[in-house]
Amino acid sequence: MSTTDEKALVRRGYWLARRVTRHHAKSFFFASYLLFGQRRRAAFALYAFCRRLDDLVDEAGTEGEELAVRLDRARRMVAELYVPMPELASRELGPPSGRLIGVAARSPWDAGEFAALAHTVRHYRIPEQPFQDLISGMEMDLTKNRYETWEELDLYCYRVAGVVGLMLTPVLGCSDVSALQPAADLGRGMQLTNILRDVREDLERGRVYLPARELAHFGLSEADLRRGKVDARWRDFMRFQVARARVYYARAAQGVPSLTGFGSQRMVRLMGAIYGDILREIEERDYDVFSSRAFVPTGRKLSLAAATFLRPMSVLPAPLGEARVPLLPSEAGGRHHG
Repeated sequence: MSTTDEKALVRRGYWLARRVTRHHAKSFFFASYLLFGQRRRAAFALYAFCRRLDDLVDEAGTEGEELAVRLDRARRMVAELYVPMPELASRELGPPSGRLIGVAARSPWDAGEFAALAHTVRHYRIPEQPFQDLISGMEMDLTKNRYETWEELDLYCYRVAGVVGLMLTPVLGCSDVSALQPAADLGRGMQLTNILRDVREDLERGRVYLPARELAHFGLSEADLRRGKVDARWRDFMRFQVARARVYYARAAQGVPSLTGFGSQRMVRLMGAIYGDILREIEERDYDVFSSRAFVPTGRKLSLAAATFLRPMSVLPAPLGEARVPLLPSEAGGRHHG
């Protein structure tokens, strides 16, 4: 392929990635207006990669074997990106050149989308490990549709969302290692928010992400979720989970000052604020996530965007002291992932 053709393919890929983001991630797309030029295009390319992986799992149906093969293909495609950049390759998995042989499978990515991803990875020198961890998160959906403990769910949240923060950190203009944990915590908080919002939808897909032991601690069971009854037990459980998610947003705010890319700090504050506002919507519905899906109206998003410019420190505020993730007494010795 000529250089001219490669450039055209990359341009087409970024255009496709923008379209995927606009269609599937309205809040992320809205917040992305605070980024400019290549940073914004790169954010779209990363989102499109993540979305295609997510679609693999959601559309798999009963074809678990086929999905496993396609995820393996995804692993090898990611490894190919790092053959010319071995210094950024996963230390856990070894040299990328030794991970390219495997069973052929249909790629979930348009060639242009993957070319845009490759361009983004090279331009911002994004390490490989977050991509491979994301695929590991998708593989968890192959084998698990119930979670016993918070530790298990925390690992899942890290792999499917926390690592996305790690991918975005170089794009947003940050090479400070101390900002990586807050970036992962923002993803964790957003994923937990999704889980709390989508209880009914996940049940319909045969999945329960809420930890069974924590449900039991509040006197709840999966049968109670299926009944969809909002009672004192459910409210207490949800208050605990909402407080946990808010701690992750507070911890994420601690890393915002390390972002040096133009518009990056405001973009992250707005993204965190919009997702955090879903929690407020859940509270205003008296924790009823069964009868309808909580969402943040466009007018509210605009209000949060205005606050991001006028009073940025009030949007996704950092905690005054140490922000500890709430745990039940039986979980206090659990391992924190990432």
